[in-house]
This record gives sequence, structure tokens and C-alpha cells, in this order.
Amino acid sequence: MKPKSRIHQTRNIGIIAHIDAGKTTVSERILYYTGKSYKMGEVHDGEAVMDWMPDEQERGITITSAVTTCVWKDHDIQIIDTPGHVDFTIEVERSLRVLDGAVGVFCAVGGVESQSETVWRQADKYKVPKIAFINKLDRVGADFFGTVEQMKSRLHAHPLLLQIPAGTEDHFAGVLDLIDMQRIVWDDDSLGASFTCEDLAGEEREEALVYRDQLLETLAEVDDTIMEAYLGEQPVDAETLRRAVRKATVELRLVPVLCGSALKNKGIQPLLDAVVNYLPSPLDVPPIKGKHPETGEVVVCPTKDTAPLAALIFKVAMMEGRKLCFARVYSGRLVAGKEVYNPFRKKKEKPARILRMHANKRERIDEAGAGSIVGLMGLKEASTGETLCTPEQPVMLEQIEFYQPVISVAVEPRTHADQEKLTDVLDKFLAEDPTLRVRVDDDTGQTILSGMGELHLEIITSRMQREFNTAVNVGKPQVVYRETVKEPATGQGLFDREVAGQKHFAGVSLEIKPLARGSGNRFASRLAADQLPPDHLAAVEKGVRESLESGTLMGYPVVDVATELAAAQTKENLGSALGFTVAAAMACKDALAKAAPFLLDPIMRVEVYVPEAFMGEVIGDLSARSGKIESVQHRAGTQMITATVPLAQMFGYSTSLRSATQGRGTFSMHFSHFDRAH
Repeated sequence: MKPKSRIHQTRNIGIIAHIDAGKTTVSERILYYTGKSYKMGEVHDGEAVMDWMPDEQERGITITSAVTTCVWKDHDIQIIDTPGHVDFTIEVERSLRVLDGAVGVFCAVGGVESQSETVWRQADKYKVPKIAFINKLDRVGADFFGTVEQMKSRLHAHPLLLQIPAGTEDHFAGVLDLIDMQRIVWDDDSLGASFTCEDLAGEEREEALVYRDQLLETLAEVDDTIMEAYLGEQPVDAETLRRAVRKATVELRLVPVLCGSALKNKGIQPLLDAVVNYLPSPLDVPPIKGKHPETGEVVVCPTKDTAPLAALIFKVAMMEGRKLCFARVYSGRLVAGKEVYNPFRKKKEKPARILRMHANKRERIDEAGAGSIVGLMGLKEASTGETLCTPEQPVMLEQIEFYQPVISVAVEPRTHADQEKLTDVLDKFLAEDPTLRVRVDDDTGQTILSGMGELHLEIITSRMQREFNTAVNVGKPQVVYRETVKEPATGQGLFDREVAGQKHFAGVSLEIKPLARGSGNRFASRLAADQLPPDHLAAVEKGVRESLESGTLMGYPVVDVATELAAAQTKENLGSALGFTVAAAMACKDALAKAAPFLLDPIMRVEVYVPEAFMGEVIGDLSARSGKIESVQHRAGTQMITATVPLAQMFGYSTSLRSATQGRGTFSMHFSHFDRAH
């Protein structure tokens, strides 16, 4: 049970970054120094606490966001370590939705990489205050100030340097603290657990004073007290500076920047201090707003244990085959065994257990108050993005947006026993991962699994075998296309049939027109209000929308079309919703077939990092794959080529890039838009 006063001393933070920037290593050090872990797990040894899934340990990457709680200087820090790989962007999206602050980890060698940009933008979208930690300063090619410049140019952030490194690469010794004007040096024998703070002297002091002056100048623009002291050339004490930094961070005006080397155990304790000092508690951010499910009125959910309950389920996981819901409590209290209401499903449920999470381990608690992030067992119906509230004062919080899958594989069970388990296993994955889709192909009878990328689907099929002992054969990856039309066309549909002893008659005439790319689908009616009853018009729209889910070319969803109801007819007492739905679907299919339908490819945005010597070959290969080169930028000894390429042309690209660059080229790609491949 958490006393009310603890809300001030709670920090809900996420650790976000590009793959390989060192997020999980930073998380492991935090757990070690806060006493949560007795030893440090290393990602490269497959022993990281936060990477607890076998697939994560084998690949050395984070796949699923892990939740844990630790204590630093009498503050409860609830941490979500998020994945860096673009295939698992939804994990970052839904974590940021429920966090109050974030730590962006950047590699001092790689700088601001593509996925760093993606997650930073996601944090901006949810207005999450951030601090930055520039990692790997001991590595060859580390460039602290270059990375800060990239934060300005690529992220449009306003970095505020609170530390600068004492030496870099092999000579990286520690950090210079610009607020307390101290040199912090870590003791290698204690694995960085002990460190010393010394007053600055000589050249280091001169350098630190230059950057401290810049710190004061930046803070003077956002804080009147510091402005007066700065203009009057008066000294500013450390506590005043910290208050100003905190205010500017919480208001999203500045991003404090710290530095270190997590792998070498340097820089983590000041980072924890910064989390406590500068990132907001649940009380420092505006209270979340929802809507009343019936009236649509705006409902404010104050961050108080005494307020009515409002909690958001941001993730569902299958732990040992049982459903575990992760929830953020925004207001009120969640009590084990006490009934809650889910307005999305209009159902009441009882959380049987409330759990404080530590990666895949957990501790039972009786109740959770405002600001808590907990695991819930025993919710049968609830799913990602749904709200839990009190039945007497219902509220529906804004749902989480999900991405559309772009790649598919056919999966078929290897044995009859696997066949029986497959449907159940897939249902569990669908409950856990909103970016996954499953359908059965009507023509072939195959089960088609669609996801965000090759790695995403590879992990799912691996987990089927590992966690659920269900063996499947996997077909070659297939691209998930979209269909659209080139020309306007008119279609007719007539439904004149007896169904279950009742005669139905409905005729529908529709006109279809192409829309600009990315416009979505629209439906309108030319008929006057008295020509067709509202329920029959709704049935027509339903028939059209269902029909657009599978096009006439290859059965892919149809996008960017406007459908208009031109005419509708029925006979007395024979008009029905069923009749108009079927007639509209027939008319829609007829119009689509006449409107010159064509396929739209998923176009991927690809960033390739290559040494200059191989640039010509790589650009030539991208062009051969129908890629459009958008830009080439020089980045710390390498060239970054940005291009858009149809996904169908990108299968096996990692192998050809490796062979073209002697294994020195790397790339990342994510979905950009649907368009016709040229």
C-alpha cells in the first residue's frame, strides 16, 4: 500500500533509444546501483534482467517492454525498458502513452540514429518530458558535442548540458558536473558503485566555466530569477539552478544532457539523481482527461487516491500461458478482488491479483494508488488500450493508436496435434500484440500471419515453438499490398432472395471515384433524407465498408476511394437491412472491377550507413531495387544514404549489403506510405 504522500516521490520513466545505443545496459546498471539486482546482467552474455525472454537473450536485443520498480534516494522509480528495433515500435508507443518522463539514450559514436528519431517523435506526440544520456564515451570515434549538435538538427530539441566528459575514447575518465562544478570519477574495483567528487581545477575548470556560462545563458531565457542574476553577474547557487532546470524540463522547453559509459559503469548515479531532480512526478503533469462513455462529456481524472478510479491497460502479456494486463493507474485506487468497469466492452470484471512487476518476476500487493504501474491477473475480457473505472462514475480514456502490418507469412501446423493448438496459440498472441493480424485465405485455406517486419514474424513463430510447444512450417514472407482505383465507375447490385422463410428485395447503385493518396475511404449519399430510412442507409454503408476490406484484384484492402450512393430501390414490405447490405456489397464489387483497380506497394524509408569507399555500389543496388535516393549525409566517418524503396524489393537486403560492404554497412528501415511502385 502506497501512502498518499508517496505520489510526489514517484517517477514513471521509460528508457528509449535506437537499437544498440545501450538502453538495456543502462537499465541493468540502474537496477544494480539501486540494490534491485545483486549482479549486473550483460546483454552480450544473454543475462540482462530486463531481457528475460529466450529470444531476447539469444539475439541480444529487447523485444518486449519490461516493467520494474526500484528505489533511489527515497523515490520510487518505475522503469519501462523499451525495444529499439523498428519492428517493435508499438511497444514504445504504448509505453510512452502511460509514462510521465523518458530517458533518451544516445550512442556517442552513432549519434542520433533513425530509430532514436522515431521514439523521440513518439515522446513529443505524448508530450513526455525527457532527459538525454550520451553513452559509450569510451568507444573509439565517440563525439559528445557532435551528438549534441545532432540532437538540435535532427530532433529539433533544445539540449541543456549539465555535464561534459572528462576525456573521450581511451582517455574517458569521468564527467565534469557543471551545476556543482565538480569532477566525478568512478572506482573500477567496486564496479562503479563508489565514486569520488573533486573540485575542478586548471584547464578542466576553465573549460567547465565556458559551458557553465552557456548553461546560465540558456536558463536565463526561461527563468526570471536566473535572468536577473545572470545580467547582474551575480553567482547562482546549485539549488536555484536545479529548480530552474526541473521547471524547464517539465514544461518541455529544455532537455538536460548527461553523459557516461554504462558498460564501463560510469555516469549512472548522476543519471538517477537527474531522474529524481528533473523528471516529473505524476502530480507535475496535467491530469489526464477522458470522456464519459454515454454523454461524451470531458471528464478530468485528478491524480489523487481519493478520486474515482481511472486506469489504462497499455499492454497484455502471456506469462506462462496466463493473461497478465499491465495498467497505469491515473486516479483513484485499484483494489484486488474489487469490481471494476470496462466501458469499452460494457462489462464488469474483478482483478484477482495486483502485482508489482520486476521484469518477469512479481510481488503481490493488495492495492495500487494513483501514479502506479502494475500487473493485473484475472481480467478475462480486457485488452490493450481499454480503460478500467468505477461503475458509478464511468470514464473512457483515449485509446492507443496501432500501426498497420506490412508483411505476411503463411503458417501451417506440422502435425495434427499442432493443428488443434494453433488457433488457441494465435488468439493469445493477438491479445498480446495489437500489430499482429491473422486471417485464413479463402482460396488456399492457409493461415496468414501479418506483422511489422521479418524479425517481428520470426520472433512470433519462434515463441510458438518455445512457449506453447506448437511447431509450424512458415512460408516465404509476402508483402501486404493495398488496392485502389484509377478511374471513376458505377456499379449495380440487386438482392432478390428468400432467406430463412423471409423474402428480401433491395437494389443499389453506387459510384466510386479515386482519392488522393493517404486520404482514406469516404462514403456519402446523394439521396434525400426521405428516400431511404436511416437504418437502410447505415446498412448500405456497412455493405460498402465490408466490401472494401477485400478488393477485386487480389483480395487486399481497398484504400483512398470515395463511394457515393446514387440510387436505391426496394418493394413494399420487402426492404431490409440485410438486403441493402448485400446489394451494396455487390454494387461495390461491380464498381471496383470497372474502375481500373491496381495495387499499391508498401514503400519503406531506408537509412543505410556505409563507409565512403562502398557508397557507389550501395546506391547502385538501391536504384536497382526501384529505390529513390532522397539524401546522402556525411556522418562521423560514414555516409548515411536515405532512400524510399518498395518493401517487395527489400527481402534479403541485409545479406547483399553485407557482401557489398565487406560486412561494414548497416541499415534500418520502417514503413513510410503506400504508393504505386514505379
